[in-house]
Amino acid sequence: MAVDYAVIVVYLVGMLAMGWWGMRRAKSKSEFLVAGRRLGPWMYSGTMAAIVLGGASTIGGVGLGYQYGLSGAWMVFAIGLGLLALSVFFSARIARLKVYTVSEMLDLRYGGRAGLISGVVMWAYTLMLAVTSTIAYATIFDVLFDINRTVAIILGGTIVVAYSTLGGMWSITITDMVQFVVKTIGVLLLLLPIAVVKAGGFSEMKAKLPTEYFDPLGIGGETIFTYVLIYTFGMLIGQDIWQRVFTARGDRTARWGGTVAGTYCLVYAIAGAVIGTAAKVMYPKLPSADAAFATIVKDELPVGVRGLVLAAALAAVMSTSSGALIACATVANNDIWSRLRGAVASQGGGERDEVRGNRAFILIMGVAVIVIAIALNNVVEALTVAYNLLVGGLLVPILGGLLWRRGTAAGALAAVAVGGTAVIGLMAGYGILANEPVYYGLLASLAVYVVVSLATKPTDAAVLTAWRERLAGRGAEEPATPDPVTV
Repeated sequence: MAVDYAVIVVYLVGMLAMGWWGMRRAKSKSEFLVAGRRLGPWMYSGTMAAIVLGGASTIGGVGLGYQYGLSGAWMVFAIGLGLLALSVFFSARIARLKVYTVSEMLDLRYGGRAGLISGVVMWAYTLMLAVTSTIAYATIFDVLFDINRTVAIILGGTIVVAYSTLGGMWSITITDMVQFVVKTIGVLLLLLPIAVVKAGGFSEMKAKLPTEYFDPLGIGGETIFTYVLIYTFGMLIGQDIWQRVFTARGDRTARWGGTVAGTYCLVYAIAGAVIGTAAKVMYPKLPSADAAFATIVKDELPVGVRGLVLAAALAAVMSTSSGALIACATVANNDIWSRLRGAVASQGGGERDEVRGNRAFILIMGVAVIVIAIALNNVVEALTVAYNLLVGGLLVPILGGLLWRRGTAAGALAAVAVGGTAVIGLMAGYGILANEPVYYGLLASLAVYVVVSLATKPTDAAVLTAWRERLAGRGAEEPATPDPVTV
């Protein structure tokens, strides 16, 4: 394992070095939080794919393939569909707004009264997303170094918090590009073909497994619908995803770069399911489906390659964790703390150097994430709570604001409050992992949004005019200087 350890150590040291490099670039709020809004298509595509394909997509995706066969691809496939929908239909308009958070967008659209409550909901979502990603370090470091869970979480979490705090979005962008390359090589180019060959090829896999393992809908229609509802729609509104859209250099980058990333996710989904199916042939009686990834890597890959593939899994977890962490800190500082202390910057104001404050919030949120991750055991439940709150509470007011002119601030606030409360109450009644909470919570949010919006005074014409100006890309322009990394 010495060679494998060396590969992992070099990778981790490289992540810290990227954090130091990013610190030298992040001299303003825009540079620190959204990489100066200067990423070109190649870098934007790689970083966008990296943030959405985390530990759940890699380890969990292989586990679903082990359990259900090729239809296990649907969870990650739903993520790719959501990213494609966001890129094709919304990303250009989102990028033109020149904001930092989803709540700022709601303030612009509804007249400045929807930000705080939506910020609290978004903060809870990003916090739990960061926690679930951090917990995944335990699985990977256990395979690598045979260390206990708490030490693994502290080790992995400290590295992510360190490079994120140092350089903000620039550090995360560069590390995500490295992580994207490592994942592509480790999972798609190495683990996928090796797993298929070790399992005897597709003909042998079909001969040894039940036919439902090769049924594209074998996982069940209701499960597929729930994946689409939660993950596809979740991709449209999450702060962690929007903050990457804000880094795009322009409309074309946001649209086409995101489309490439979404397509990559679809390929990654199928690869994970195939690897899991191959693992089922080789190890038919594993104690847990989620153990399939670690088992096939540990037992079937040669020295060196094994280290690279484990680095790929680590890369997947780190990219999602760092993206969720900076999103959580950005929301906590800009949408909650600034409003509570009455120091909200006026919309369209000049760029202010707030690097120190945002850096402090990343550090504080990072420590909180590590502590919660140590105390929490059930990753699936935590992730389900996060996405249920996000979709049930915020999907309707966000998409309503983008698509329906008649939506009002009162309708948006009512939708957030009723949808969020309904989801929490229904999870208590039906159970956290039940499908009903997000179904009924979303319907309640939609009904309240429409009824209250129609029953209240339309949004002020001046607010809508300013909103249309921002959607058209006029106003709140920030300086953008040429830079070689924008490619």
